[in-house]
Amino acid sequence: MTATGSGILPRLVTCSIDGRPVAVPEGSTVLQACRQQGIDTPTLCYLETLTPVNACRVCVVELAGSRVLVPACSRRVEPAMEVHTDTERVRTSRRLVLELLASSVDLALAAPEVRGWMARYGVDPGRFGDPVAPSHSRDRAAAGHHQPAPAHGAQSCAQPVKDDNPSYVRDYSRCILCYKCVEACGSDAQNTFAIAVAGRGFDARISTEFAVPLPDSACVYCGNCIQVCPTGALMFRSEHELRGAGAWAPERQTVTATICPYCGVGCTLELHVQDNQIVTVTSPLDHPVTRGNLCVKGRFGYQFVQSRRHEG
Repeated sequence: MTATGSGILPRLVTCSIDGRPVAVPEGSTVLQACRQQGIDTPTLCYLETLTPVNACRVCVVELAGSRVLVPACSRRVEPAMEVHTDTERVRTSRRLVLELLASSVDLALAAPEVRGWMARYGVDPGRFGDPVAPSHSRDRAAAGHHQPAPAHGAQSCAQPVKDDNPSYVRDYSRCILCYKCVEACGSDAQNTFAIAVAGRGFDARISTEFAVPLPDSACVYCGNCIQVCPTGALMFRSEHELRGAGAWAPERQTVTATICPYCGVGCTLELHVQDNQIVTVTSPLDHPVTRGNLCVKGRFGYQFVQSRRHEG
């Protein structure tokens, strides 16, 4: 650490990224260093407010002297480290991971940047199988029991939409097991631990305790899992119904920042409004109070705004 008149500043560590010298604060990850340089490093399981779990492996980079590619989201920068983010080996690995994901889950509602990465790396979604024609359903599998492998093609994660509560729906056919929802529900944010990963290998899936319906679980409906989901596996009921009716139109939506009216904490809400109706509610990740998190009232208690009294 270095003392200054205004406080203590962290030491700087100098490394090389794609041949350019970069100085970052000690303890920074390779991903943070890349973003500091404006390098678009893809990642599906990383979020600034969550603990890195190294699950998706899309952010891997090549490190001089390392036998294997390393995850940029968790590898700390070291002095004189040489990082290469766009070698043929890196591009091949990222393309392969995205192709494997696209062959087993539905990425149609994934974040726009995901589709951009797929185009950048020349991803062939059907290379390892067609997710629209599932040959295996991990939702029917019992935890700890291996299922017979299909005769050909990839094993799909297809399963029916779980529609068991009034607030949001769960479509795990879109789930890539990024662990974000588990981390947000657990020690990184809510500390409710209503969901976890059950099963192994192809049988792995997000599940409540003993696979009970959501209303019977420990879920407190904070909706923080929805905010961190990158693929649309978790979705506001309002969005789900609008999509089902073919009326979901993000291009017509406006976002208005306001303060939650329910208590004195001061959580910032981002109201997504379409056709003069609030359709979803989020919170900024960089807000010092919320860090993207809300409670059930802040996330779902907005219907009173749209209530109209009709007097005769």
